[in-house]
Amino acid sequence: MTLPPKSDKKLIKKIYAVGSGKGGVGKSSITSLLAVAAARMGKKAGVMDADITGPSIPTFFGLHMMPFGNANGIEPPVTASGIKIISMNLLLDDPAKPVVWRGPLLGSAVTQFFTEVDWGGLDVLFIDLPPGTGDAVLTVMQTIPLDGFLLVTSPQEIASLVVRKAAKMAEMLEVPLAGVVENMSALECPGCGERIEIFGPSHSPELLKDLGASFWGSLPLDPALARMADRGRIEDYANGEVLSVLMKGLEGRI
Repeated sequence: MTLPPKSDKKLIKKIYAVGSGKGGVGKSSITSLLAVAAARMGKKAGVMDADITGPSIPTFFGLHMMPFGNANGIEPPVTASGIKIISMNLLLDDPAKPVVWRGPLLGSAVTQFFTEVDWGGLDVLFIDLPPGTGDAVLTVMQTIPLDGFLLVTSPQEIASLVVRKAAKMAEMLEVPLAGVVENMSALECPGCGERIEIFGPSHSPELLKDLGASFWGSLPLDPALARMADRGRIEDYANGEVLSVLMKGLEGRI
């Protein structure tokens, strides 16, 4: 596939891709929470859902309206706290309708989400990547001027193994690592408050040593987050521990 040259930032100060190489680690929820954290820091934030065949970002924010056009391109829907969102699910007449496309079409859609959407003056744009290292991820890393790649992992060794592949892809394409977030590290027992490592002990220390990346922190497995996401109310999520980890990681980066 022939890729176009990297696009300019179009008045976007910072752009970070969020990925893991592996599905099921809560990458999209972390991407959404990063935008929420940035908004609470007083920044103008946006989220580009690059997971064309499995988009979920609009659900987290309770967005259902379709984008519309203006003189500068596609006007993205805006959430209650001012976060701009673009996603394939916002363009479908039925959100349950599958997108069955081959690689070149996926890459083209990702490129258009960046170049044809009127993002306006954003302080930061977060790009939610699909699992794996396929066409959509390759298009983002080769055509969008990224300021960094944030890796999301979970405690399991298999997650660390696949995350290493994503990190090596970023290195090959000269995309700097912004850091690593470990998600779903443990569950707090609602009865006694004991820390329960649902997925076993963390393998992130070995991962960080191998990658030489900065560690933003470990986030708990929080049932409240799942409930808020299902209700489309992630902007109302109030776990200070989680948001403080993300805000601290964003300090000096946006």
